Amino acid sequence: DAQAGVNWHIVMRPGTRKMLGLSSPLAGMIEKLEKIKASIQAKVEHPFRLIKRQSGHVKLRYRGLAKNTAQLRILFALANLWLVRTQLQGARGMSWVLSENASFSIS
Repeated sequence: DAQAGVNWHIVMRPGTRKMLGLSSPLAGMIEKLEKIKASIQAKVEHPFRLIKRQSGHVKLRYRGLAKNTAQLRILFALANLWLVRTQLQGARGMSWVLSENASFSIS
């Protein structure tokens, strides 16, 4: 799994960050870096949570790699639409596009 020469920037756990303390300037810089990494992690993980919660795609069904890949691509496309639904509704004045109570699923 691990590749030689790759430097993974993994977010530090909050308890470990608190143990560093903020007394030195280096600790303050580390804290800022950790906040940036945590922000990036949150942006990346949000679509995955959306897919799992909105579509009920919590458990993996083994239907073949091609079918699973196609289903996940469609779900990510729908998740992207869900995330920008307010911009789409405001731009066109379409309140029916994606309502708040709407959910999507692929069978």
